[in-house]
Amino acid sequence: MAYTGKQLFTTLTSDGTLTLELEDTTFPDPTGNQVLVRMEAAPINPSDLAILTGAADFENADYSPGKVVATMPEPFNSGQKARHGQRLPAGNEGAGTVVATGDSDMAKGLMGQRVACVPGSAYSEYAIADAAMCLPLGDHSAEDGASSFVNPMTALGFAENAKMDGAKSILHTVGASNLGQMLVKICQEDGLGLVNIVRKGDQVELLKGLGASHVVNSSDDDFMDQLKSAIDETDAFYGFDPIGGGKMVDHCFKAMEQVAVGKMTEYSRYGSNQQKRMFIYGRLDFGPTTLTPSYGFGWTLSGWLLTPFLQTAGMETVGRMRKRVLDNLTTTFASSYKTKVDLEGMLTKDAILDYRQMKTGEKYLVTPNG
Repeated sequence: MAYTGKQLFTTLTSDGTLTLELEDTTFPDPTGNQVLVRMEAAPINPSDLAILTGAADFENADYSPGKVVATMPEPFNSGQKARHGQRLPAGNEGAGTVVATGDSDMAKGLMGQRVACVPGSAYSEYAIADAAMCLPLGDHSAEDGASSFVNPMTALGFAENAKMDGAKSILHTVGASNLGQMLVKICQEDGLGLVNIVRKGDQVELLKGLGASHVVNSSDDDFMDQLKSAIDETDAFYGFDPIGGGKMVDHCFKAMEQVAVGKMTEYSRYGSNQQKRMFIYGRLDFGPTTLTPSYGFGWTLSGWLLTPFLQTAGMETVGRMRKRVLDNLTTTFASSYKTKVDLEGMLTKDAILDYRQMKTGEKYLVTPNG
């Protein structure tokens, strides 16, 4: 039985024209280990905005029902040359009900069940997903399960990666985000130290209310003193940053080094021997990452993505992480949303200009079938 429904596609052409458009799509029958999911809820994550909006000018875009045409400026257009002319689906994750399956036993076992999934095409009335990547939700709602992969698995991935590398504590530069709040709870449960950086006073109170011991406000005049004190108390020389651009990573390395130098018994022109490591896992700021020569040579800055980590971690670890998410879906890994929009609603000017700002605590939830 063929299913037809609306699906969102994004296309970037070589002249910098970015088009977001809803189209009626006929979905193929699932085969093998595939399932067809009638999508009920899908979050708009920062990772989705990379292909949805990027750095395009949506203030002056051309809006019509179910379609938006914007301009992608340089150097961001040339930087995405590999996708020029490609018509791409969007929406990394979501949840819905399985309405058709392939012929594998795993796929058949999901028939009629509500599942969380990561189809990469969740902004659609229907989506083909791999049964092995589906999480049966039981009595949980689609809204409960919509954000059960990207943020929960990323936060757990930080903790797992830290343990693999022998780190005792983690520094996180956007502590009040949905992911950051999950990380607070995970670190408490796993006995890891955590230094949270936030931007506002009410975010300090929010994390303190969750039991966070070390919360540093980057808006305070004594931010660097606060940061050094927290690192000194926790040995948090290992951090994760979704901002990317600007000086936040530089501030973290500088504070780490000053703490390490303060513990040295002899001067070294090369700085401390303390290894300092930061991972950039997002681009909330599209500007250059600014680093200064002020923290010796014992530092490493690299990128971090969830999928490569899971491939490295192995199926046993991934299975354990997924079970932990399901067992704590409405507690440790609960997500909150500012508002809900349908597929047409997510392509309005007001919505795009709002959700593309990626403000802390203001995530949108898309309801593809209304």
